[in-house]
Amino acid sequence: MTSFRSEQDEPVTSKAQLIATLENGCKPKERWRIGTEHEKFPFHKTDHRSLAYEGANGIEAMLTGLQRFGWEPVNEGPNVISLSQKGKGTISLEPGGQFELSGATVSTVHETHAEIAEHLRQVTAVGDDIGVGMLALGFTPDWKRDDIHWMPKGRYKIMREYMPKRGGMGIDMMTRTCTVQVNLDYASEADMVKKLRVSLALQPIATALWANSPFTEGKPNGYLSVRGKVWQDTDPDRTGMLPFAFEDGMSFERYVDYVLDVPMYFVYRGGYIDASGQSFRDYLGGRLPARPGEIPTVADWIDHMSTVFPEARVKNYIELRGADSGPLPRLVALPAFWAGLLYDSAALDAAWDIAKGWTAEERDALRNAVPKEGLRTKIRGRSVQDIAKQLLELSAAGLARRGHKDASGRDESVYLAPLQEIAASGITAAERMLALYHGAWGGDVGKAYEEFRY
Repeated sequence: MTSFRSEQDEPVTSKAQLIATLENGCKPKERWRIGTEHEKFPFHKTDHRSLAYEGANGIEAMLTGLQRFGWEPVNEGPNVISLSQKGKGTISLEPGGQFELSGATVSTVHETHAEIAEHLRQVTAVGDDIGVGMLALGFTPDWKRDDIHWMPKGRYKIMREYMPKRGGMGIDMMTRTCTVQVNLDYASEADMVKKLRVSLALQPIATALWANSPFTEGKPNGYLSVRGKVWQDTDPDRTGMLPFAFEDGMSFERYVDYVLDVPMYFVYRGGYIDASGQSFRDYLGGRLPARPGEIPTVADWIDHMSTVFPEARVKNYIELRGADSGPLPRLVALPAFWAGLLYDSAALDAAWDIAKGWTAEERDALRNAVPKEGLRTKIRGRSVQDIAKQLLELSAAGLARRGHKDASGRDESVYLAPLQEIAASGITAAERMLALYHGAWGGDVGKAYEEFRY
């Protein structure tokens, strides 16, 4: 799902090259794949503290330990900041040390399940050796900002300094949240537009189904997905529901125009050069203050596209970004849910029928309400719970029609089971945790580290 390096090194001399980075994502249906990414919080088992990068039981030690499974280190300066393995994807670090697996592109959700399960076995084995656990929540239950160690990556230093200028919770997004995301393909520009619209409009339904972050600094925070709330106050220039995507004339070019108007963070030239707040349009004209007289390469554009964070975004695939992280069954449920809706034409049409009449104001109101109200949120008189049930039926039918069976003869719809239980009961994982907090946990969120670690 990425361009070749030689293409990325080309200087950008026309807008057509920028549009081509998206056009190059068009693939016939038989080549559509699934790429799943998820994050988790490493913590010291003894006292549940955040991990520093250095030390015998720090982040670097985790990365070193994972190399025994064939992962190869990737350095930034003297520091190992990620791991890669051919055919396995990458393991990278979020700013606060969150471990992220960006998995390989695979053909079926069965393969995604095997991939994530293998990864969790590996990180658990290494963690057990050095006294580190991994927590499966969407937001840290008790860490304060000052408790968290920043990872030694140049782009994060730039973002850390810029984020507070554009929102009140950008630092929380960087250090205290974890998500699960899926990357899916499109066949054409028209197919991209339809899938993007469905993905954006229905992303709040996913936020409700996966809601898993009801605590902040040791107490209930009033939300079911505080991670969803955090994204509403991160940076309005680069987040949100992209109302232009629903307008007539939506196209690859229109998305490129949107990204061009998002302020930059950096330019990478063997290291990260601060270009925060500067304009990529100026860069195209050789007028970027950070690199005067220079024009960008395609790689610079690809970097810049990675710094926009709407609820669903386009690269040379569509990335769906609206869910809290959680345990293995819900990690695998995300690609199952969206592949069932977007990779089957009948399901895609029916999903669009649900949302196509909603206005931009209604979509925003839905996104704003869901982190607090969850499945009880309503739009046009319908509850999110009711919509979720309908979408799960559509997704299950779409997955059944895909016809990918495991060794036991089960199709991919088997992975929707945890969501079907949530939708049927109307009780999210967050609400179950709150019940534990007020009951068996006796008001101690520290119990989450034992109950919800991988």
